[in-house]
Amino acid sequence: MTTATAGGADSVLPADKRPPERSGRPDPTGPRRSVTGTRKIIAMLFLLPALVLLGALVVYPIVYSVYRSFFDQAGTGFAGLDNYKALFTDDTIRTAVKNNAIWVVFAPTISTALGLIFAVLTERIRWGTAFKLIVFMPMAISMLAAGIIFRLVYDQAPERGVANAVWVGVHDTFAESAGYPKAHPLPVHPLKAGGGGSFVTKAPAQAGVPVRLPLVGVAPAKMPTDAKPAKAAPPESGKVTGTAWLDFTKGGGGKPNVVDAKELGLKGLKIEAVKNGKVVGSATAAADGTFTLPASAEGALLRLPASNFREPYNGVDWLGPSLVTPGIIGSYVWMWAGFAMVLIAAGLAGLPRELLEAARVDGANEWQVFRRITVPMLAPVLAVVLVTLMINVLKIFDLVFIIAPGSSQDDANVLALQLYRSSFGTDADLGIGSAIAVLLLLLVIPVMIFNIRRIRREGRR
Repeated sequence: MTTATAGGADSVLPADKRPPERSGRPDPTGPRRSVTGTRKIIAMLFLLPALVLLGALVVYPIVYSVYRSFFDQAGTGFAGLDNYKALFTDDTIRTAVKNNAIWVVFAPTISTALGLIFAVLTERIRWGTAFKLIVFMPMAISMLAAGIIFRLVYDQAPERGVANAVWVGVHDTFAESAGYPKAHPLPVHPLKAGGGGSFVTKAPAQAGVPVRLPLVGVAPAKMPTDAKPAKAAPPESGKVTGTAWLDFTKGGGGKPNVVDAKELGLKGLKIEAVKNGKVVGSATAAADGTFTLPASAEGALLRLPASNFREPYNGVDWLGPSLVTPGIIGSYVWMWAGFAMVLIAAGLAGLPRELLEAARVDGANEWQVFRRITVPMLAPVLAVVLVTLMINVLKIFDLVFIIAPGSSQDDANVLALQLYRSSFGTDADLGIGSAIAVLLLLLVIPVMIFNIRRIRREGRR
C-alpha cells in the first residue's frame, strides 16, 4: 500500500483549485504601492514649508502686482491699461526704458569680452593667479561700497576725483595750463578792457620807459608756487621793459600802481605789443613779473590776451547728463569682469589641449586658434556668463541710485530705480510702480526661457 505525499496530493488536484505557491517573497502589488504613496506624502511634507514660502514671497507678490497695475494711484478706481500706456508716454519712464536697453546691450557684452580676454591672457603669464585675484577682488565689494567709490572717482574736482585728476594731468601735459582766471585791473590802473576778455594799456609804450601792468583779483591758490616778489624793471635803451604783478599787499598797506615789497610777480603772464591791429612783439613775464619787448614794440599798445584769464581746465563732467550712464556702466564692468573671467577660465581649463596643439602644428597662428577653436568651444560658457549678466543688469538699481547725482539722476534713470521712485515717497503711484514691475518681469522671462532651454540641451548631451 502506497501513501501519497502532501506534494503528491496537491499534484492530483485541478490547477484552478490548487493553493497558491509560497515563494517567501511579499506580494508585489499592495504593499509596494502603499510604500510609494507614503514616500510621496513624506516628500510633500518636507516640501510644504518651501512651497508656502515660495507662494508667499514670490507667487503672491507677482499676482498682486499684476492685479494692482490695473488700478489708479489710490487703488480704488479701475484704470485699465492707462498705467501701461504711461510707461511709453512719460518722458522719465521712456528714458529709463532706453537706458535699460543700453545696459542690456553694452554692460554684459563688455564684461564678457573683458573676462574672455583676461582668462586667455592669464594662462600665459607667470603671475596669472595673482592677476585673476586682483581682477576678481571687486566682486567682494557690495554695490553700495562700489557706488561710493566711483562717486568719488568721478568727482568733478581733480583734487578729489581720480578720473579727472588723470584726465587733467594728461591734458595739461600737451596743452598750456591755465593762467589767472578772474584777474582784472582797477580803474586807477593804466589798463582798460580791450574786448573779448583781454586788457590793453591806455597809452602806447615807449622805449626806455618801464611799463607797469598791475592786476588784482588773483586767488592765492591760483598764484604759481614759484612766483617771486615783484621787481621794477630797469629801463633799457631801444627796448620796452615792464613789470606785471599782483597789485595787492597781504594785511593791507601798499599803494596802487607801485611795486611794493610784499607783492608778487605774475609769472607766465603773456604780453603782446599791438600796432594797427597786428601783433609786432610778445613776451612772457618772469617769476618776478619783469618782461622785455623788442624795439618794434615802441609806440604800440600792450595787450594782455584773454588766454591769460581763462578758467582752468577741470576735466570731463563724468556725472553730467551725457556721460553719466556710460560712467556707471564702467563701474559695473569693473565689478563683474572678474566674475566673467573666473567662469570662462574654468571652461578654458576643461578644453582638450590636443586640439589646440594640433591646430598650431597645422600652421594656425594664435589669433586663428583663439577665433576658430577656443571661442567656439567656449560658446556654452560664454552663453552662461552673458545670460547671467543680462538678467543681472535688468534689475540694476544700487549703482545708479548712489553714483548719479540728483542733477543727472533722471538722465541715468533705469526701470528698477524708477520702480523705487514710483512706489515710495509722498506722491507714490503704486499703479505705475506695479506696471513697471510687471514690465521688468516680462523682460526677464524670455531670457530665463532661453537659459532653461540651453540647460536642458546641455543635459541631453
